[in-house]
Amino acid sequence: MLRGLSAVAEAGLVYDLVVKPHHIAAAVEAAERLPGLTFVLDHLGKPPIASGELTPWAQQIRRLAALPNTVCKLSGMVTEADWGSWTVADLTPYADTVLDAFGPVRLMFGSDWPVCRLAATYAEVIAVARALTAGLGPAERHDVFTGTAVRTYDLRDTARPAPPQESPCA
Repeated sequence: MLRGLSAVAEAGLVYDLVVKPHHIAAAVEAAERLPGLTFVLDHLGKPPIASGELTPWAQQIRRLAALPNTVCKLSGMVTEADWGSWTVADLTPYADTVLDAFGPVRLMFGSDWPVCRLAATYAEVIAVARALTAGLGPAERHDVFTGTAVRTYDLRDTARPAPPQESPCA
């Protein structure tokens, strides 16, 4: 595993982690052993939002966030919650945990479109992310919704992709 991840680092790429909570310890180990590789935790590590359980997921998140070569995507929460009855309040403890652990400079919004459509529309996911970050200042919100992704994936010189068909801007 580490040999392949070393090749990713040597190529100057970023490695996205799509893992469940019980895999986060292995992600911590990999990030510790490869400090030159940036790891992006997708979907907050898929916390058990539907059950409301916060620990041990939050402890593992803090261990991963303690490593400077890690970033987290604020994504995938609605599909980890109860699809038919989730509320912003259900998601708040999980969003607050990653905001506190990674800070806005290492947290980036991700829609998880089209998978998010199992539990919410694209517009609802955007609205939820805005609600969960409402307490941040303008510069911090810019980091979460733009800056962190631009820095992490080195997107400064790339063309903007077309928004999904369900875009709230359309």
